[in-house]
Amino acid sequence: MTHAADGPTATVRGRFAPSPTGRMHLGNLFAALLSWLSAKSQGGEWLLRIEDIDPARSRPEYAQLIMDDLQWLGLTWDGEPLFQSRRSAVYQHYFDVLRDRHLTYPCYCTRADLLATQAPHESDGRVVYPGTCRHRAPLPGRPASTRLIVGDAEVAFTDGHYGPCSVSLARHVGDFIIRRKDGAWAYQLAVVVDDALSGVSEVVRGRDLLLSSPQQIYVARLLGFSPPQFIHFPLLCNAAGQRLSKRDQSLDMASLRQRFSPQALTGLLAFHAGLLSQPDAVSPSDLLPLFSWDKVPLADIMADGLATAR
Repeated sequence: MTHAADGPTATVRGRFAPSPTGRMHLGNLFAALLSWLSAKSQGGEWLLRIEDIDPARSRPEYAQLIMDDLQWLGLTWDGEPLFQSRRSAVYQHYFDVLRDRHLTYPCYCTRADLLATQAPHESDGRVVYPGTCRHRAPLPGRPASTRLIVGDAEVAFTDGHYGPCSVSLARHVGDFIIRRKDGAWAYQLAVVVDDALSGVSEVVRGRDLLLSSPQQIYVARLLGFSPPQFIHFPLLCNAAGQRLSKRDQSLDMASLRQRFSPQALTGLLAFHAGLLSQPDAVSPSDLLPLFSWDKVPLADIMADGLATAR
């Protein structure tokens, strides 16, 4: 199976792609560990991509902290880290391919416009775009995002952990943005291009991004790429049942590194992932012979107790 634009690869290649908009938290670390174990347990490579594509929120100092925290835990990556902020010309090329095929259009809608016509469909505030601007005449001089036409596309794929999935993009997403009004490249375009050109063969991430997979598969196929294998895992949640975020400061890396050794923290994460029967102190490499997706639970995991654990 070909996973990249420039030829086939027999090597499993995973990646971790954090955004440098704050200090990593326990949920980020959980994602990093599972993606590293999945790739390395198959004798593969693990790439690091810094998704600093949002100039208003990304900070170089956070990118450096991400790399330092990964190395502290014992998660080493292969090759040089890839920074999205340095790849605008690459994204422009593939954007032009889609635009020249008349698969895009300018959108002048604001979020307020969309919320005036429908309620958000997900807890993260997702709204299905109704195609308002698809047949609208261009408005020269007015800032516009660029949307990709999805038509009646039905995207089916098999998730490596949750099994068969099938999504109607029109019903669940609508035409989606590939370039923002401020000119910044949208996630759904940049991530597809980077995964394909880096030869990424599997993408391991939290189940909150499950709906991103059919969008990315759709973009990849339009651009002539073979999509990677997607593997989603349950989320680490706080006592309120909400997924961990950078707002949970008691579980960010600054706090965790003060209270845990790398081995103790790895053991706790492995215990929650179902790889250990108790949270023994281990290194990531110790877990390689124990790793299996069959052991990882499907339901979200309550991790709030880690805020006080030592």
